[in-house]
Amino acid sequence: MRLHRYTFILLLAAVLSAPVSAKGFFSKLFGKSSTTASGTVGADREQLLLVSESDMNNAAKEQYEQVLSEAKAAGTLNTDKNVYDKVQAVAQKLIAQTGTFRTDAKSWDWQVNVIKDDTVNAWCMPGGKIVVYTGIIDSLSLTDGELAAIMGHEISHALKEHSREQSSKQYIQQTGLAVVSQVTGLSQTGQTVLALGMQYGVTLPFSRECETEADNMGTELMARAGYDPHEAINVWNKMNALSSASVPEILSTHPSNDSRIKNLTAIAEKVYPLYQAAKK
Repeated sequence: MRLHRYTFILLLAAVLSAPVSAKGFFSKLFGKSSTTASGTVGADREQLLLVSESDMNNAAKEQYEQVLSEAKAAGTLNTDKNVYDKVQAVAQKLIAQTGTFRTDAKSWDWQVNVIKDDTVNAWCMPGGKIVVYTGIIDSLSLTDGELAAIMGHEISHALKEHSREQSSKQYIQQTGLAVVSQVTGLSQTGQTVLALGMQYGVTLPFSRECETEADNMGTELMARAGYDPHEAINVWNKMNALSSASVPEILSTHPSNDSRIKNLTAIAEKVYPLYQAAKK
């Protein structure tokens, strides 16, 4: 049976840009592994990792040093001792629990810094390089537990190597698009349509999957560190109150706040016994 040209394009694109959770094809072609143990939340999803871990960590270190250098020059790096001490205390409790998911993580070169800026954000680069902006602490009036939920989420991105995995997927997708275009003689318009299909059919769903995974792992980390996991739900209730508009989930890199609240409600109950054990 002869395939229609565009049917062939769609099938080939689907194979070349398949989600890393798809079974079979990439396992046989490249081999897959999980960067983390499962923990209580089941974080042992298999991953496609083509990019070198050392390359990712070295690049992250360079970028991190640049961010710190710019903040220091602007006089915004670690300017409030009370806030800095609070962030450090929460971070150290969380880092002490990272062995649940990765036995090597406790020996990472962890660095934690605070930048005075209105940005409502925090992040953790590969290898354990953390920045918290005062904007997220002030705008949400974060308790220690709510801060632990946010930092646990960001630390979990690094533990699961989501950046490395995303880079690997992008490489596969770009290669797939080039192959499809060459084999089929796809026009520029066709390439644009195919790229959009990959974006909304693969890239964004994968990004949302990573966010949910980091939510789950981060909530377990905070529970094990002695923070009530229900405070993770508070964060997104506050985010809802802070946000005046929302992007439809299907068009977003992140799950909707309501989706996160629903998921975290279940996860908090699942890991609550870990919190109770930590408080004894």
